Amino acid sequence: MAATLKDIATKLGISITTVSRGLAGYDDVAAETRQRILETAAELGYQPNLIARRLQKQRTDTLGFIMPTFGPRFSDPFFSEFIAGIGNEAAEHEYDLLVSTHAPESEEEKRAYARATQRGWVDGLIVIRTRENDARIRHLHEHNFPFVVFGRTDVPFEYPFVDEDGEAGMRLLVQHLVDLGHQRIGFIMPPAGLMFSQYRLNGYHETMAANNLPVVPEWIVEGDLTQRSGAETVQQLLAQTPRVTAVICGNDLMATGAINRIQQDGLTVGVDIAVAGFDDIPSSAYVNPPLTTIHQPIYDIGRQTCAMLIDIVNGRTPQNQHVLLTPTLIVRASSGSSIL
Repeated sequence: MAATLKDIATKLGISITTVSRGLAGYDDVAAETRQRILETAAELGYQPNLIARRLQKQRTDTLGFIMPTFGPRFSDPFFSEFIAGIGNEAAEHEYDLLVSTHAPESEEEKRAYARATQRGWVDGLIVIRTRENDARIRHLHEHNFPFVVFGRTDVPFEYPFVDEDGEAGMRLLVQHLVDLGHQRIGFIMPPAGLMFSQYRLNGYHETMAANNLPVVPEWIVEGDLTQRSGAETVQQLLAQTPRVTAVICGNDLMATGAINRIQQDGLTVGVDIAVAGFDDIPSSAYVNPPLTTIHQPIYDIGRQTCAMLIDIVNGRTPQNQHVLLTPTLIVRASSGSSIL
């Protein structure tokens, strides 16, 4: 039979109330007494009743992440890395993580956010892949519900976020290719409604202009962040005359798809055409050829957003509520050598 609070109290000769408050960490229990309580609880194999504890605290000790994707995409390395970061940080603080998937801007997604704020099935939410005037962030803000965001948007109020400077990342990629001698640089951009897509597009235009290079509208095509769309959209760029000599993809998955299609067309990536991605997912180093990309510490961002949310849920103000990370260029064989 499992040990109870009464068993601990009887063994120590103190009240059940003192045992309960000692286990909960209340400061009206002497440090020496609390230590004896903890040691005895461990000796007897005591496990707290989580349901009762959560009812007492009026919290679930559960954090939520509603993944905005069409269909189950847990195989996407980006989401896998991010969820691993959230989950490991949550576990270290004895929080559970509840994950669900809903298509972006769908009625199902709206209902999921409504359930979170109205039914109390989680203590707070982590939001990702921000949109213009993001309705999710507005909803959470209006309901005064704890949340942290991976990304920025244009809402007229402050909110806690972690993000990487996407404009700066694109400037690094474009300048790297320009320095290699490329002038016709195509861009397979993420869906236009996503804020990070706009930041990356701005960085592309700014760097092309800074180098007095033209941008032909047909050099910019839109993908959906999948390998399939990378393969399909790069064909549009390959069909143009004169053909682009370099392609930047809005994420590494699209870059992987683009590389596969380019090779199917008989071209050598890194020789006939340069390709670069964005994110530095673990598999990007093992593509053939290895992918030049921008490193995002996705796992660490997951941990950081989770740690900030736990602070907020517990009434603490995070030390830094607006974190903008500096990107790092990772040069590999896919961008090739100088063509000058």
